[in-house]
Amino acid sequence: MPSLPPLLVENAVRAALLEDLGRAGDITTQATIPAGAQARAKIVAREAGVVAGLPLARAAFALMDPAVRFDALVEDGARVESGAVLARVEGPARAILSAERVALNFLGRLSGIATLTARYAERVAHTKAKICDTRKTTPLLRAFEKYAVRCGGGANHRFGLDDAVLIKDNHIAVAGGVTAALRAAKAHAGHLVKIEIEVDTLDQLREVLAEGADAVLLDNMTPDRLREAAALVAGRMICEASGGVALDTVGAIADTGVDLVSVGALTHSARVLDVALDIAVAPR
Repeated sequence: MPSLPPLLVENAVRAALLEDLGRAGDITTQATIPAGAQARAKIVAREAGVVAGLPLARAAFALMDPAVRFDALVEDGARVESGAVLARVEGPARAILSAERVALNFLGRLSGIATLTARYAERVAHTKAKICDTRKTTPLLRAFEKYAVRCGGGANHRFGLDDAVLIKDNHIAVAGGVTAALRAAKAHAGHLVKIEIEVDTLDQLREVLAEGADAVLLDNMTPDRLREAAALVAGRMICEASGGVALDTVGAIADTGVDLVSVGALTHSARVLDVALDIAVAPR
């Protein structure tokens, strides 16, 4: 499975804890739980899904108090049923209670993305197409949300504006057309930079094929038109389908022979997976 850089995890989780603790800390826990109290707890999936985000959950407890022990019972990318215990947590009760929400927020959000991605990936498993994400992510959480897509069996599109050249319809309009935009991009890009261009008609696609590119994004085309487009390309560049993709349409889109199907909904519309922390032994 993919991994997350520990420093990236720590910085994000620390910022989330600071947001939650505010200026005075967890005043509820401070008021009700003795300083020396110990607790044992488990993190449970309340519904079936694909797990993602355990490293962030672990970090939330560790940053609150290094004395908290976090034992993951599954790995990110695992498919679990409702009621599955994902991790056990043991140590200072105050730290466990104060870190609980941050840990569950990350775990639930990322597991929801992984679960939705897995559902899309299942719909195209009979084809050569891969499901990939977009830049329609939560600000400052892109690396984690794209990680969750990989945990769910999807692939990542570019992470930012500096990854690759992706010429969209507005670029084409301002640049003066498909050919003009491609020639300008080739003159500017380094030799290792890939160039992809968006088209919404077969005439535009023919321009791309004449000028050359690394990939073409076929935007908002019907399955019949996508099939025509894939046949025109005939393997000369990567074909990506985008726009109007849903669980009930993705199979037909993938059947057309495209290489990639990009789905913004993976990150902007995934429902949070229901996960909870249950105290197994109350502090004495």
